[in-house]
Amino acid sequence: MLKENIKNEYSRWSKLAIADPDLGVELSSMNEEQIEDAFYRDLEFGTGGLRGTIGAGTNRMNVYTVARASQGLSNYLNKKYDNPSVAIGYDSRIKSDLFAKVASTVFVLNGIQVNIWPQLSPVPTVSFATRYLHTSAGIMITASHNPSKYNGYKVYGDDGCQITTETAAEILKEIEAIDYFDVKMGDFNADLEAGKVKYISDEVLTAFIEEVKKQSVVTEDINRDMAIVYTPLNGTGRVPMTRALKEAGFTNITLVKEQEMPDGNFPTCPFPNPEYREAMQLGLDTCKKVGADILLATDPDADRCGVGVKTKDGDYRLLTGNEIGLLLFDFICSQRIKHGTMPKNPVMVKTIVTSDMGNQIADHYGVKTIDVLTGFKFIGEQIGLLEKAGRLDDYIFGFEESYGTLSSTYVRDKDAIGGAFMVCEMFAYYKTQGISLLEKLEDLYKQYGYRLNTLHSYVFEGSAGFEKMQEIMKHFHQGIDEFGGRKVVKTLDYSQGLDGLPKSDVLKYLLEGESSVVVRPSGTEPKLKAYISIVSDTMEESEATEKKVADQLAEYMK
Repeated sequence: MLKENIKNEYSRWSKLAIADPDLGVELSSMNEEQIEDAFYRDLEFGTGGLRGTIGAGTNRMNVYTVARASQGLSNYLNKKYDNPSVAIGYDSRIKSDLFAKVASTVFVLNGIQVNIWPQLSPVPTVSFATRYLHTSAGIMITASHNPSKYNGYKVYGDDGCQITTETAAEILKEIEAIDYFDVKMGDFNADLEAGKVKYISDEVLTAFIEEVKKQSVVTEDINRDMAIVYTPLNGTGRVPMTRALKEAGFTNITLVKEQEMPDGNFPTCPFPNPEYREAMQLGLDTCKKVGADILLATDPDADRCGVGVKTKDGDYRLLTGNEIGLLLFDFICSQRIKHGTMPKNPVMVKTIVTSDMGNQIADHYGVKTIDVLTGFKFIGEQIGLLEKAGRLDDYIFGFEESYGTLSSTYVRDKDAIGGAFMVCEMFAYYKTQGISLLEKLEDLYKQYGYRLNTLHSYVFEGSAGFEKMQEIMKHFHQGIDEFGGRKVVKTLDYSQGLDGLPKSDVLKYLLEGESSVVVRPSGTEPKLKAYISIVSDTMEESEATEKKVADQLAEYMK
């Protein structure tokens, strides 16, 4: 039996949701279970903005939830700025262009100047444009690496960083005071003709590409004639990625034909995420056909970069997000020291679920590690704090296990274009020295211990799933004595606000032998995530222990 408030809201939407014909069709075909899931709550707005399934309802991404968020953001901007402006980008996802145009018209009706990319654009170019054009905010229409049924609305502050917890709370307060059907939407084309909406010029993209190339830490000649296979996974990376690499001298690039052009249905990779082998398979197949040295893949909004490298037997091995970050961090440190460009007080920033080998490498090179909560917004926030302290040049690297890196400060979010450029430069440097990336990785493991890091996700759909996740997290908060035979020596409960970090429902169990398990709810999907990090004398021992831990976690998630 539907609750009265859900029944009333469904009825209201059935009468009033006429701005997008698709909504009326969907509403008329809903059963009670679908109605409840679509209307039992408002789609949550947080530091990452909005993200959810595309469709009709308050718990969905549609023109009304987008317009309401844009009106709330407009109210906030008009209170904070005299002449506010925004930079907007959108990716290849279903309805991304529509949502971007709807948002634009709402901003214009609120007297806010709109600057919008004229073509599909990666996340880092929106963060960059926000800073380059000195706008009051940035908006990116994307659901990043989520399946095709999702879309989202990501908000940046005037510093190009994702909004803070405090700012998100202020914007949310504005949003909650607005009725979905009281927000006025305008005419995008008319606004464009009137100059109230302006297309972002090629000059800005060129400036972004130049900043990508400036990341280089190598001064000597290296052999850039390496065979690269690249897949944008039907997303936004193709144009800026190929341009940046070719301008830097990496011209031997083969694109994965089936995934080259934008397509929000992601027909060949239902999970367009370089973390998943399935998404990388066509790229691996293409590598074998052309005998490539390296595979690069970017997710739909091109903020995550996946990497595959050729093995000695001619096969290919995919690197994890941790391995990519660790290799790059070690490479950057060694090159900066070699060339005398290491700052006096260097800083590396990583998330608490990212490999602690990063801390070991940092200690080896005399770099300070700052650990932050999960989400690259917290890494961007640390860059901003360094900038305010007059120490911007002290930042040398930031990374997270979910395939995000940033080795400069021209943007304040993870950047797969810049990350791929740095991976190619690192690959070419070591190749010139007669060293493969896998050999270099093995050297790091020998030096710091064989650390196996894995991520396990558990899906809990709908309102019942939401309640189930809360119950499971309660169990974890009650305490766990051991994982996989390794005793828990300390439990870090970040819901209490540890180490000066904002309170967050994250638990990190420190185990014997420098190992750990982290459990947290996803901020963007109906999932619980568990991060396992096991250190042993050999990789085989690490794998055996990791399996025991993973099996134990699976039992808890039932």
